[in-house]
Amino acid sequence: MAWTLYAAYFFGGAFLGNSVPHWVNGFSGRPFPSPFAKPPGKGLSSPLTNVFWGLFNLLLGYLLIFRVGDFDIRQLAQAGTVGLGILSIGAFNAVVFGRVNLK
Repeated sequence: MAWTLYAAYFFGGAFLGNSVPHWVNGFSGRPFPSPFAKPPGKGLSSPLTNVFWGLFNLLLGYLLIFRVGDFDIRQLAQAGTVGLGILSIGAFNAVVFGRVNLK
């Protein structure tokens, strides 16, 4: 499999993982940091903004995983690459949003 497919699956997993906190906070009616906040990533965006941002991330993740190449969840390398993307964005978000929430 070409390295470009692994890159697409990794970033697809990252976008899928990033959609979760935005959707959950948006659906719960809570403001949450997003790239559209002031300052970006540090201020809080409205719940509606987060619902749309979560949807955009979900769509991009879907396109990168299921429309690029021939993704097979039973292939460990492919599923693992998506999982690494999810884990990476989860760890990144934990550090970044942890700092925001401590202030």
